[in-house]
Parts: sequence; structure tokens; C-alpha cells
Amino acid sequence: MAEAYPWQGGLWQQLAGRTQHAHAYLLHGPRGIGKRALAERLMALLLCQRPGQQACGQCKSCLLLAAGSHPDNYILEPEEEDKAIKVDQVRDLVSFIVQTAQMGGRKVVLIEPVEAMNLNAANALLKSLEEPNGNTVLLLVSHQPSRLLPTVKSRCVQQACPLPSAQMSADWLAQALPASTPEQRGELLTLAAGSPLTALKLNGQGVLEQRVLVVEGVKKLLKQQQTPTQLAEAWNALPLLLLFDWFCDWSSLILRYQLTQDEDGLGLSDMHKVLQYLAQKASQSKVLSLQDWILAQRQKVLSKANLNRVLLLEALLVSWAALPGQG
Repeated sequence: MAEAYPWQGGLWQQLAGRTQHAHAYLLHGPRGIGKRALAERLMALLLCQRPGQQACGQCKSCLLLAAGSHPDNYILEPEEEDKAIKVDQVRDLVSFIVQTAQMGGRKVVLIEPVEAMNLNAANALLKSLEEPNGNTVLLLVSHQPSRLLPTVKSRCVQQACPLPSAQMSADWLAQALPASTPEQRGELLTLAAGSPLTALKLNGQGVLEQRVLVVEGVKKLLKQQQTPTQLAEAWNALPLLLLFDWFCDWSSLILRYQLTQDEDGLGLSDMHKVLQYLAQKASQSKVLSLQDWILAQRQKVLSKANLNRVLLLEALLVSWAALPGQG
């Protein structure tokens, strides 16, 4: 069964205590707070033949679900990570929805992330969302509900998923990463915008080591000890989106410091001196212009545009190295 996270306790009591369920729920919130696990727990409860506050885990339905062979359960995801959910996939789902439940109970559908549906796919789902066949419950999980069609959102009970407090995140991550130091966990949570599951994932990807490499490279770039071309090639194995996230964050912190002179608002300590230096040496208009460019390129990375990675990083680093100067 999916993990029960402590920050979801109140919402789970509310959902599990319902005597009658909506035909469609939209579970939304930032990445890394356990929405998928919550949806899987609810899916198990809705399919269970002897439900209580949790799925029993022992009935035929629970055993089939655990084995991944429950006939009345359907999970719709992109065929490849970060790709769109296609209209043909939704048509297959609709065919499942119109069938009679084979075990005589509910049919339960889980879609994640629902914003991955392209326009045609979303439109193909609308009728099933409005009038699902028989006793069918659809669980839609969204990291970015603002990207959804209003017609999709209006057909669901919209449920914001709770965020963990800073202390809950720290305590949970300490249990998940017992060998790490409090400082390392604090850095991971900062890089994950406070989301503990994202922090755990970033740790598995070696993000702290990657961060050291990038920060050292930026410092050498500004000291003219390395060229943009050398750095772009040295960073070849690093995730492009991660790099643009960091540079976008740094440009925002520079602007914030220029406006407030607040040293406590400079993010992780590894870049404090660099950001203060750039804030003092670069004009606001130059930083704003660079930030606009970074945001535009980040959007291209997100949309999987066909980009020349080395040239894109070179352009970023040339602009970054030119910040401390006139203009």
C-alpha cells in the first residue's frame, strides 16, 4: 500500500470518512508532497471489499490490486516521462469506463499528471468526467492545475492537498536519510522548495555534488579562470532544467537584494558572496533582461524543444559573465 504521510492525516480522515464519493476528484498541489500516494491509498480504499479507515489489504480485490492485475482499476500516465498523454490513450480509457465492473463493485481510474493531456485528449475525457458509466470514480492528480481546461476542473471536486510544515518535512527527511547531516537535509529541502519527496529524489540524483560543481564553475567564470565554452562542456552531464532553475533563482535573488539589501534573503550560503557582488556591479535593467531571457529558454527546455545544449549554455554563461559591467 502507498505510504501514509503525516501531513495528510486530516485530509485522509475526511476522504476515508465519506459515505458517498464524488464521481471525480482533482487532487492538486506542488510536486513532492505525496499526491500520488494519497490517490493510490484512496484508490485501494474505493476498490476494497471490506473497507474501514484503510483498505483491508487482504480481500481478493486488495490482493489483485497489489499484484497489479485488478480488472476494475485503470492508471493513465504518459507513455514516456515528461511526454503528453495522447488522445488515443484517453479513448482506450473511455472504452474501459463504459464497461461493467467485473468484480461487481466500483471501477477506479487514476490519471497523473492530468495536465499532461493535450487539448484533444482533454476534450475526449470530458463526457466521461461529466457522466461516468456506472459506479466509476476518477482520481485526477495535478501538479499545475492552472494548466487545465476550465471544463475539466469544473467537472471535478477540487481538493488542494496539504503541504507539510517545515518541521514535518525536516523530520520526515531525517527518517528517510538517516546517514545525512542536518545541514545536507536543509540544503536539499531548500533546493526542493520545501517538498520532502522532491528533496529525497534530488538526493538520489546527487544534486548536492552537482551543486558544488556548478557553484565552483560560476565562481571561476566570474574570475575569468574558465571560459563559457569550457564550462558548457564540463556541465554536459548535468540536467539542463536544473541549471536553468538555479540561474533563474539566482537572478531573482540578485534583484531582491538590490531592492532590499537583505542578506538573509540570498538563498543557500554557497552563493551569497557571488550574488552580493553581482547585485552591486550589475544594473537592475541588465539583470531583468537576463532573467527574461532565462525564463524564455527555461520554457523551451520544459516544452522539450529541439535545442543545441552546448550553444544554449554558452549563451547563458556569456550573459552571466557580462553582468558586472556597464549597460
